[in-house]
Amino acid sequence: MSSSAKRSQAYTDAGVDIEAGNQFVSRIKDMVKSTFTPGVATEIGGFGGLFKPEISGMEAPMLVAGADGVGTKLKLAFMFDKHDTVGIDLVAMSVNDVLVQGAAPLFFLDYFATGKLESGVAEQVVAGVCEGCKQSACALLGGETAEMPGFYPDGEYDLSGFAVGMVDSPKLVTGKSVAPGDVIIGLSSSGAHSNGWSLIRKILGESGLKNDDTFPGTDKTVAEVLIEPTKIYVKPVLELMESLTIKGMVHVTGGGFYDNVPRVLPEDTVAKIEFGSWPMLPIFDWLQKEGDLSWPEMLQIFNCGVGYILICDADSAEKALEMLDARDDVDAFRIGEIEERKGAAEQVEVIFP
Repeated sequence: MSSSAKRSQAYTDAGVDIEAGNQFVSRIKDMVKSTFTPGVATEIGGFGGLFKPEISGMEAPMLVAGADGVGTKLKLAFMFDKHDTVGIDLVAMSVNDVLVQGAAPLFFLDYFATGKLESGVAEQVVAGVCEGCKQSACALLGGETAEMPGFYPDGEYDLSGFAVGMVDSPKLVTGKSVAPGDVIIGLSSSGAHSNGWSLIRKILGESGLKNDDTFPGTDKTVAEVLIEPTKIYVKPVLELMESLTIKGMVHVTGGGFYDNVPRVLPEDTVAKIEFGSWPMLPIFDWLQKEGDLSWPEMLQIFNCGVGYILICDADSAEKALEMLDARDDVDAFRIGEIEERKGAAEQVEVIFP
């Protein structure tokens, strides 16, 4: 037994394996380094991550930060014993949030907590985090791995994290300039992303579907459809912003359309959204029918196939749709328009056929 192992034996006897934690950090170093961008000015293992942003050419750089977790979608990772996608979910929820204000993500930090560190599982999770960082062109600057015996059920863990991005203040996207006549563009989601999973798991449990069954309307298994990670919109949106003015953006998360869209609308406007102007993914058709939910209920809870929304003037909208149609990583649809709000009407009106 090494000297360090002897010194930490009492802690090991209490259920915390310091040596295993150190070995885990050593094994993931190369994986984490693969996400590093030119601004990273630190090595893995320090008390804090150092980052020097490139601000030349900016009038007034501003930092934008966002934090989130994966929620009860983690239960699916435990159920399916698949842990390499929830890390993508974790990064996506934060980087998509900071993107809404026009910020390019700079770096991400994660927090992984479990009762007993299972290195193989933890490495899969970190691999997903690294993949999410690569998809959003940000660095995994650091994080924390916490082993807490007796705090979590065996085989389970929790995840949280945060992203920091930067935007030049004159290019900050606030929604203040959104006006009647502007066009609403919806960007496709990959599925339910990381919201509504308490209800999804309830409906799944009552449906009788098994993990390896073919999911209705697809050629994939139930596990493959449900564990699909959250789409990251950073690259297509930042590319658009280089040549077009986007007035407002929305990350469609918990609260669906009705709660998220008003967050970027001036009080005197309403978003008129045409239901059916985008294709519905099989998972949402199944949830609506199997859960006996109305489509207004669905749009209050889920993204229903639209994970991100752009609002811009008519001319910019046409150009944006052309640019997005040329990409193979996202689909875009004209889903509505901004109109003048009448009195105290709700700021989101979904028009059903």
